[in-house]
Amino acid sequence: MDIREFQRVIYSHYDEAGRAFPWREETAGPWGVFVSEFMLQQTQTERVIPYWKRWMDRWPRPADLAAASLEMVLREWSGLGYNRRARYLWECAGIIAGKFGGVVPGAPESLLPLPGIGPYTAGAVACFAYNYPAVFIETNIRAAIIHFFFHAGERREPVDDRDLFPILKASLDSRNPRKWYWALMDYGAALKKITANPNRASIHYVKQSPFAGSFRQLRGALVKALVSQGPGSAGELLRRIDGLPGLERDGLYKALKSLEKDFIVAEQGGVYRIGGGGVV
Repeated sequence: MDIREFQRVIYSHYDEAGRAFPWREETAGPWGVFVSEFMLQQTQTERVIPYWKRWMDRWPRPADLAAASLEMVLREWSGLGYNRRARYLWECAGIIAGKFGGVVPGAPESLLPLPGIGPYTAGAVACFAYNYPAVFIETNIRAAIIHFFFHAGERREPVDDRDLFPILKASLDSRNPRKWYWALMDYGAALKKITANPNRASIHYVKQSPFAGSFRQLRGALVKALVSQGPGSAGELLRRIDGLPGLERDGLYKALKSLEKDFIVAEQGGVYRIGGGGVV
């Protein structure tokens, strides 16, 4: 497909069926965009909306979040999953408040050193917060590019993201990259509802394992138990989350150790609590 035709189709769909989210509004500001990108990682957009609104009401500036306790942050995050994202966001708030005067950095190279920030998040925050013409890719963008430029049956080998970046660079709307990426993402999201997921043709495609009975569920249950009921020994925690599918003492200790490694949980004298070291 011709690049101009591709742009026309994407923008036409956006003009007719573009999605509206609070973090896309001007009032969200760079900090609102920053928060949304952490929340949206591996989480459905509709599920994020109420969390984002509550979060911004409670902590409208990085300094507000930095002043909160990790326990309070995790309590507010409860239900979004992947608790290390909350930890990273909290750490970032402290760095932005202290090192950057409370202003979210505007260039990918300034964002990359922050905790929990990878190439996609750095590019997305710079673009959506400051209209910076970054080149980045995520699942919906990948779906749109593969759908138009890598037709099923015409390529035997899985598609690598390295094959997509030249197309992304060529099609980027340098005058309004923010709108262009919103349009790409919305088209990719719509595709998945009407056709087989184009991302299955990608070498990077990984089908998410079931949550029930998973190690992720066990970690999440432990964090929830500590946040809601306070510190406790391994035995107490085992009783608090009794009934979790596949729960065993060995798995409990493994999950607690992984949470300690992520600086979400700390242990002292056999008692576990929310906290830990790390960069703040």
